[in-house]
Amino acid sequence: MDSFFTFNKTTRKWHLPVAAGLTVGVPMILGWYIDNIEAGKLASLAGLSILYIQSDKLDERMILLMACCFGIMVSYSVGLLFSFNHIIAPIALGALSFGVHYSLHKLQLTKPPGNFFFIMLASTAICTPFDASSIPTKIGYVAIGAILTCGIGLVYSLLTLKNTSTTSTTIHRKGNYTNIVESLIFGLFMCLSLTVAFALKFENPYWIPISCVAVMQGSSSKHTWTRGIQRMAGTLIGLGLTWLIAYTNPTPLFMVISITLLQTIVEFLVVRNYAIATIFITILTIFLAESGRQLSQNTDKVFLARLFDISIGSVIGIIGGWILYHEKVHYYTILQLKKLTGNKENKRSL
Repeated sequence: MDSFFTFNKTTRKWHLPVAAGLTVGVPMILGWYIDNIEAGKLASLAGLSILYIQSDKLDERMILLMACCFGIMVSYSVGLLFSFNHIIAPIALGALSFGVHYSLHKLQLTKPPGNFFFIMLASTAICTPFDASSIPTKIGYVAIGAILTCGIGLVYSLLTLKNTSTTSTTIHRKGNYTNIVESLIFGLFMCLSLTVAFALKFENPYWIPISCVAVMQGSSSKHTWTRGIQRMAGTLIGLGLTWLIAYTNPTPLFMVISITLLQTIVEFLVVRNYAIATIFITILTIFLAESGRQLSQNTDKVFLARLFDISIGSVIGIIGGWILYHEKVHYYTILQLKKLTGNKENKRSL
């Protein structure tokens, strides 16, 4: 229970959450200004890439930021392209999750948020009704957001890296087989979570895989269990606050400003206290996912649906986290992979 109230120490600078709020908020404000909030929401998705900049060198930081923006676009595009079939979609999400997790470990991007945003965007896109004619437009909006993010990231880096000295950090590398096993488990559980969501015929099935991957990001089996409980508790409180806000019939401008501020608050809290951060994450994600009109007209329905979705996703994530950090599962899976690759090498030598 102490973890619910304890604020953890972190090396994250205070200005990074502010930059994250701007990269998400600026596209939203522009979307509101041109009377196209949905375009602003899509463009804001690329703004999440700024959270992956971990280098103290300007050139490395910008290369990494552009690579992550591209990765965000690829993840969202894959989701849109494979949304046409509920049988193929879970397989595609599982394959993408495997590739994202494996690639991030190869690139040494193991710190939070890790694979979360890539899988989150793919999950959201893959659950939207398939419309081939709108795919280029949607990807175009995300691309515009990527350009804005790189611009804001450059200004932010020039301002904050002036007097920053480069410090050496110890990087813990995982074995190639361990990385493959973890990536396979992530892929399988993303596939499973989306399959469950489609089988239950939820209106917005993406909440289940999103909750699942969020919980599975725990650093140990115990931590995964704790994150699952924290997510469900924080979600319940967050839904209550969202329910109160929705009944005031908020204006589009209020929603845009709220999303900007909420993104800043979330990134400040998420590395310090996950339970409290989840309260604001719940409000933020509902504001991003639900239109203002739908939220005001179907408040009770949205409240109950999100509570049910996130609870199921969290339970699946707890199970996935237990398997992810179970030593015997790792041992036997790695053993089988070594036998498989060993047999292939023997055949080649013959």
